[in-house]
Amino acid sequence: MNSSPTPSSNPVLVQAWRGGVVESAHRGAFAVVDAGGRLHSSLGDIERPIFPRSAVKVLQALPLVASGAGDALGLSDEELALACASHGGEEAHARTAASMLAKAGVDAGVLECGAHWPYNEQAARTLARQEQAPGALHNNCSGKHAGFVCLGCRLHGGQGELRGFLSGYVKPEHPVMREVSAALQAATGWDLSRSARGTDGCSIPTHAMPLRHLALAFARVASGQGLAPDHARAALRLRQAVARAPFMVAGTGRFDTRVMTAFGERVFCKVGAEGVHCAALPALGLGVAVKMDDGNTSRACEVAMAALLLHLLQPATDAERTLLQALADVRLRNWNGIEVGRLAAVEVGRPAAADVNRPPAA
Repeated sequence: MNSSPTPSSNPVLVQAWRGGVVESAHRGAFAVVDAGGRLHSSLGDIERPIFPRSAVKVLQALPLVASGAGDALGLSDEELALACASHGGEEAHARTAASMLAKAGVDAGVLECGAHWPYNEQAARTLARQEQAPGALHNNCSGKHAGFVCLGCRLHGGQGELRGFLSGYVKPEHPVMREVSAALQAATGWDLSRSARGTDGCSIPTHAMPLRHLALAFARVASGQGLAPDHARAALRLRQAVARAPFMVAGTGRFDTRVMTAFGERVFCKVGAEGVHCAALPALGLGVAVKMDDGNTSRACEVAMAALLLHLLQPATDAERTLLQALADVRLRNWNGIEVGRLAAVEVGRPAAADVNRPPAA
């Protein structure tokens, strides 16, 4: 099987400092694009297809709203936000996922995301103290999967046995995944048949696509431009829901929740596994996509995203600026609380080269 090596020419986006010298360096690429496909700024190889992983959950949730399933089931802001989430498995997250399923007339037994311990340490400790095993509701993707189930209930249309119809909804050929993949292709403008398809951690398909197209999709989510009318309305509804319930998208102390709590509807951001991070900036009509070559997520790609947001948004308040500066230049402390170094973003404000007006390839 042929493989494509990670491009060694990508620039260093984040450095780890210790003792006054650079101890480690994290290379990567980013693209900032408007809804017309014009490149605002970039660094590194933005044309190499990468797997976006969970960074595209808002795109995968578009059919949930566009189909009318969200309204028909009376999904709340919290529930719609959870459909876009990689949550920490805290009690409110699990309870909200269960509520979505109950509105669809099913229970957690239909979820095909698998089970793992909550990412949130306190939530995991609470389960352990209660001598309970984690279930599918604690999976960081349970909200997304509950959204898939709700969509499946709409597609089912009351014909035949519901659980039988929902079985295998994670498979590429299932009607649910066909709707999700079609929404992903329409938003990104990328023909999914052109590149690799893998299996994500939660068992659904994940499709490789260039960073430039990922950024384009988030610019379209930010503005509605370039989306079909029903998807544009869905994108707006999902952004509003997340702005009203940012805790649901990540959880206590997590980057996406902290940033969206501070900025409200001005920022939608979503991290994905293996060093991917995307953002929609409605006031600017821009989409942002970051990929770290070494797959480093919390250590590196969040630092790069914070620096990009600081550069692009020009925060209006001291509190906003202080938050992004702290996330873009992170102080590292050891177990005794002693400051031992820092993670700092570099090179994120440099403009793209001469092709800034060239739209992405279809």
